[in-house]
Amino acid sequence: MTTTSPMTTSDKVAWIGLGKLGLPMAARIAAGGYPVQGFDLSAERMALAEQDGITPHQDLAAATEACRLVFVSIPDDRALLGLTLGPGGLIEAMAPGSVLIETSTVSIEASARVAAAAEARGIAYLRSPVSGNPVAAESGTLSAMVSGPREALDDAVPVMNTFTKAQYWLGDEEQARYAKLAINLMIAVSAGMMGEALAMARKGNIGWEAMLDLMADSAVGSPMVKYKTQPLKDRDFTSTFSAAQMAKDLDLILGCAHGDGVSVPLAAQMREAYSSLIGTGHGEDDYIATIQHTERLCGLPAIEGASGARG
Repeated sequence: MTTTSPMTTSDKVAWIGLGKLGLPMAARIAAGGYPVQGFDLSAERMALAEQDGITPHQDLAAATEACRLVFVSIPDDRALLGLTLGPGGLIEAMAPGSVLIETSTVSIEASARVAAAAEARGIAYLRSPVSGNPVAAESGTLSAMVSGPREALDDAVPVMNTFTKAQYWLGDEEQARYAKLAINLMIAVSAGMMGEALAMARKGNIGWEAMLDLMADSAVGSPMVKYKTQPLKDRDFTSTFSAAQMAKDLDLILGCAHGDGVSVPLAAQMREAYSSLIGTGHGEDDYIATIQHTERLCGLPAIEGASGARG
């Protein structure tokens, strides 16, 4: 796809799905000077969007009217397919020649169905899942894994720069979906690894905060470990990405891996851990609650955090 001119701040942008990640990303675009038209099924999220300078619309056709770029952020395959396909869906509402940029974590199969429908309509389709959390979305430091037509990405980059620090183009097809699932596999396994390591340290009478500081400053002190250090010191398991959401992603990872003949025993093990968290009423806790799960298995008592909360 080629466009007649680069995006400017006079061009309208649509954002469909104004949830925990979608709203701060859309708000960053609006703050960057682009007119943003928004749509969400939740009246509460639409009201919040309006406060952030986003023009709310009650239907997809109105939200996408005259928009060259249409971004989507939704929770799962079912939501994506229900939104995009069929009569009155997003693909039908969008104009030929426009660009659909889908930022969610969904399966390869669902994404491929959207790709086929977009191509038939003459719409460029960018798979663009993001790596990061709502805090990164608010600060504009998400990373985007992108696949699809390179020229469509070139057109979208000025807008994407408002909410991402980098865009990694990986190929013309579903490569970005594979990349996102691979990254989330590493995050899930890292959460399990941290739980076991911290439980071992507690059994060895190492101070909780001292061990967390050591982990953050060690060879395995990844950005994820560093980001979680202070909440773990406070024993704060308020969700930025829940255990239930991670379980959903692990189901996608397992389905993808099994379909392609990839052995992923660590993914299967972590799926069981998250099943236990959900089954014991901790599905809405942060995904790092694997630490509490391992502590319970080891018979370790709760620790009182700096905030006074017990975890």
